Order: sequence, then structure tokens, then C-alpha cells
Amino acid sequence: MALTPPAAAQAPDTAFTRLLKIMDDLRENCPWDKKQTLESLRHLTIEETYELSDAILSNDLNEIRKELGDVMLHLVFYARIASETNAFTITDVLNGICDKLITRHPHIYSDTEVNDEADVKRNWEKIKLKEGNKSVLGGVPASLPALVKASRIQEKARGIGFDWENKSQVWEKVEEEMQEFREEFNAEDDTMIDRDRAESEFGDLMFSLINYARFININPEDALEKTNRKFIKRFQHLEKKAQENGKQLQDMTLAEMDVYWNEAKKM
Repeated sequence: MALTPPAAAQAPDTAFTRLLKIMDDLRENCPWDKKQTLESLRHLTIEETYELSDAILSNDLNEIRKELGDVMLHLVFYARIASETNAFTITDVLNGICDKLITRHPHIYSDTEVNDEADVKRNWEKIKLKEGNKSVLGGVPASLPALVKASRIQEKARGIGFDWENKSQVWEKVEEEMQEFREEFNAEDDTMIDRDRAESEFGDLMFSLINYARFININPEDALEKTNRKFIKRFQHLEKKAQENGKQLQDMTLAEMDVYWNEAKKM
């Protein structure tokens, strides 16, 4: 017997209740939903998060709305699964984040005074340490992609005042790391290159570049992804033009490919 779906709602609270009701229906009646666990949903949640990220970078507001719904579904799903073993409920989740936001914003909900965003971040990190965090960097997930992790590490360190004073100092560090990398990697004989040392210096160079990006308000992850997309678009134009002219890329010279590449750059 088919269930009657809950009606669409206009207010946020009733719309959220509608989602909770549908989640209950699915968990109790759908073979796929009944089978899911916290672990089985994990990789799907990561995928949904990346899809949301793609929509944001594309500035596709309609797609962002859809992807936010998918992410919201996953959050509700986790809470529903946990409630079945009395671990916690969605109410616990919502009250938990509300309580944390109130505690972490004493300049809003108490008498703490702040002058700017930097003060807010410093207070945030101090409060976290009082709550039991052993390190300012303890909140950076170990499984974050390295580029994102480097940004978060630097932001966390800045939050307690451990930072360069100005961007010119950071750029000097970039140039220093570039020179050290060149010295390690540009050996005349490749067999003489210390690969581990070169890798270490390259990592230092990337870390310093990410630091500089932070100082000029560039998100390095977004910047690199936009460059990835730009390269893909241009390369696919190259492939298309080669096909139109009955050619295979592997049979073309670099000079021939550059003609189409330069066309793509002007598009």
C-alpha cells in the first residue's frame, strides 16, 4: 500500500519536518535506504560535497540549491541512523551546533568586545582550547586534501597571531623556497638529484605560495580548480579541431597543436 507523501511546505520549520517525515518513511520502507549505514553513506556524502563545490565554482544557483538539498538529506540520514541505537537524534545535532555557535560568539551573546574579523578568529581558537582541544591545529582533519589542509593550517596559526606581518615578507619566502628547490632539482645529472630532498623543497615552495595566496585573498583550491577547468576547455577545443581536420593528436607536432591551443585561448 502506497504511503501518502507529506505536502509541500512554505515555512522553513515545516519544510524541515517534511524532510524528516520522508526520511522516516524511506528508512522504514525502502530496501536501499534500510540497508544503509554511517559507513556506507560516507563516500556518497563526499561525492555530494564535491558536486556542491562544482556548482558553487560554476556559479549555478539552481544547481547549488539542488546540491544543498542532497547534502541536507545526508545529514538527516546520519541522524536517523544514529537515533536507532539511541546514540543521538537530529534534535541533539541541531541543539549541539546552536550551543557551540552561542559559546564561540561571546561578542554577540555576551560582553566580549572585538574590533575586527581577526579578533573573532583569535577568540574562536582560544575558546576551542578551553573546551579541551590540545592543539590549535587539532581541528584540521587528517584526511583533508593537502592543498586544502595547508590553507586551513595557515588560517588556524594566524588565528592565534602566528603569522607574517605583511605580504612582502611572504613573497620573499616564496622566492627563497623557489631558489632552494631549483638548487635541489636542477642538477646536471638526474642521477645526482636527491629526490626526497627535492620533494621536500617542492612542498615548502607550494606551502609558501599558498601562504601568499592567503595574504592577497585568493583561495588556492578555487584558483587551481579554475585553471584545471580552463585547461580542460582549451584541450577539448584542440581535440575537436584536430578531429574536424581528420588528424590524431598523437600524430601532430607541438607547433601544429599550438595553433589550435592559441585559438582556444582567444575564445
